[in-house]
Amino acid sequence: MMSIAVIGAGKWGSALHLALKENHICFISSPHPRDLEDFVSIKQALECEYVVFALSSQGIRAWLKEHFIYKGQKILIASKGIEDQTCQFLDEIFLDFIPKENFCVISGPSFAAEVMQKLPTALMISGANLELCKKFASFFPDFIKTYIDDDVRGAEICGAYKNVLAIASGISDGLKFGNNARAALISRGLIEMHRFGKYFGAKEETFLGLSGAGDLFLTASSVLSRNYRVGLALAQNKTLEEILHDLQEVAEGVKTAYAIEKLAKSKGIYTPITNEIVAIFRGKSVYEATQKLLRQNDD
Repeated sequence: MMSIAVIGAGKWGSALHLALKENHICFISSPHPRDLEDFVSIKQALECEYVVFALSSQGIRAWLKEHFIYKGQKILIASKGIEDQTCQFLDEIFLDFIPKENFCVISGPSFAAEVMQKLPTALMISGANLELCKKFASFFPDFIKTYIDDDVRGAEICGAYKNVLAIASGISDGLKFGNNARAALISRGLIEMHRFGKYFGAKEETFLGLSGAGDLFLTASSVLSRNYRVGLALAQNKTLEEILHDLQEVAEGVKTAYAIEKLAKSKGIYTPITNEIVAIFRGKSVYEATQKLLRQNDD
């Protein structure tokens, strides 16, 4: 049995902890003390050889600077997002602290609530070191089927971008545009996500697999997705500040949308759905934004 630590005790971190402790010793830790089974201090967690990061993406750099001391740990990045301030991908942040051979990224359709119920799913583990990917894959219980590949950037972009598209899908459903509109939006969103990812070297097949289409279809079609719920609330003309206050959870798609818009603008990448989501965050009416998308001639 391996000793593994999960850092991040939110819903996703807690779900990963429960899954990994099926067959192994697994601890859980977070920046703030929690009354949880198997909870240990940050220092104790970082003594484990295998560490899973499930912290909010926007706080990872600051956390690593404050707490992380590299001792050869093998890392599985379970966070999803793009850093708003720097527009850096998570692998770029981790590369400042550990070599690329020592970390992988996990992605794919995985609502925490269903993982906690031990309902079946399939996930992708991506990394430069395929042997390490296989090792992390072997830790998961039978109800989680694991695949491996080397497309770290593709997995990260899919995991981040699908949250933005889930907000758009929630808006569509909140406006009662119907199933046809949602399907059309998700399809065009997949094309937009692929266009963005291709610029940064992501592989074509990643967008058609678990990391891309699989996670996008899930996140953009269920109230179990907090980002989808943000979209539903925006369709009711609530302000973003009100929504995030009521949500009481991190909706990674919000900060990620700003980061994608900045990156796309600087690189000349066409991202019409993301652009309109950010415009809504900045006060544009939901109706005006959706009408623009309907009238726009896409590439």
